[in-house]
Amino acid sequence: MNQPKHNAADASPASHDEAMQYLTFALGTEMFASDIRGIKEIIEYAGLTTVPMMPAFIRGVINLRGAVVPVIDLSVRFGRAPTMLTRRTCIVIMEAGSDDERQDIGVVVDAVSEVLEIAPSQIEPPPSFGARIRSEFISGMALLDAGFAIVLDVQRVLSVEEMAGLADLAQSGITHAAA
Repeated sequence: MNQPKHNAADASPASHDEAMQYLTFALGTEMFASDIRGIKEIIEYAGLTTVPMMPAFIRGVINLRGAVVPVIDLSVRFGRAPTMLTRRTCIVIMEAGSDDERQDIGVVVDAVSEVLEIAPSQIEPPPSFGARIRSEFISGMALLDAGFAIVLDVQRVLSVEEMAGLADLAQSGITHAAA
């Protein structure tokens, strides 16, 4: 299930009229898309170690060639029920963070679909209402043959600072509950 590695640093920025490649994947019945330049690889869901006192969306960590990589459940991050594990469930390794501080983060998805070239003209602005996830997580809505795909703003979805703050809140909540 390993896919070729893509390094965001190796990719040159595309012009505003040029189609870009997006990895599409399913969460429940909805299709999502993420810029392929931020995708490092796709791996089988296995070997996860849970970490106590973490927010519910942090499923645990994996050992990826000697590096500890946190794994989040994207469904829970979006305020939904945890992802049900099936044979198609996989972990998409994405790169997040600022230019000077990059972090690999694993994202649990129901199934990976395909890599598509999507032109900017196929992407509409994010809706101001109606989406069942936080609007700042959406960079647009891609019109595909099979319907829409929600184009994620991965840097906001995987904001290391926000997730660390939520982890601190979870730990302080447990500390206060125990007092």
